[in-house]
Amino acid sequence: MHTPEEPQSLPTELHAYLEELLRRTRAVCGPHLVSVFAVGSLALADYRHGRSDVDVTVVVEPSLSGSALHDLAGALAHPHLSCPAAGLELVVYGRDFVGRPSGEAGYLLDLNTGPLLSNRVSFDAAQSPSFWYVIDRSVGHQAGLSLFGRPAREGVAAPDRADVLAALRASVLEHSDGEGHLADNRVLNGCRSVVFCRTGRWMAKRGAAQEIATTEEDFRPLIESAVHSFERPRSSAVPLPTAEVQAFLAWVRERVDETASAAGV
Repeated sequence: MHTPEEPQSLPTELHAYLEELLRRTRAVCGPHLVSVFAVGSLALADYRHGRSDVDVTVVVEPSLSGSALHDLAGALAHPHLSCPAAGLELVVYGRDFVGRPSGEAGYLLDLNTGPLLSNRVSFDAAQSPSFWYVIDRSVGHQAGLSLFGRPAREGVAAPDRADVLAALRASVLEHSDGEGHLADNRVLNGCRSVVFCRTGRWMAKRGAAQEIATTEEDFRPLIESAVHSFERPRSSAVPLPTAEVQAFLAWVRERVDETASAAGV
């Protein structure tokens, strides 16, 4: 793979897929392509094959045409490009947008595709709640795994802390609703949110779970059950007690609100 990263930093199961994804992206975007980097579990070294998505951010010159964005969505869609992971979540931004802090979604293309994802293609950032994208850009600035072009930290501005905390609160509310989310992922995302509030750094879900289970004895059994479930394929996820998940997420929301209040947000 033509990547600034060492090959061993990427899961073996994804080498051929990411190489072809990068080849197709370069072919469609040409000289307008600025950088490509991995976020999510790949960036935080917690990818689990059969469970995790492949999260990729693409940065392009804002002069890239709308037709090229449509072509890129078609070129990377599963099964036209067969995704070996649970799915591909790919977001394209203009270089000018990601070069400054923002609390907006701001994407040019948002593509969800893969064997375990509902296919989604959006070219209008107003269609989507912004918090997913703010969190991904914050992770990308901290730990983005460069696949092509400029390093993520140089090309993607860190969102302001106030915007990240607002995004975390929106994320917790989304997971509290529960619709469309596995219970284990709801709990582990909550752990990661609290660790960010405490440290200002993003940690992999299982590492964050260990941190919170160590300090919050009342929630330890639930968190350990969530980790056990998370280590299984999505189709074999273990149900978790609804009331306990809701109570935990209410506690997470309180921690996020306390952090925001202390920061004057």
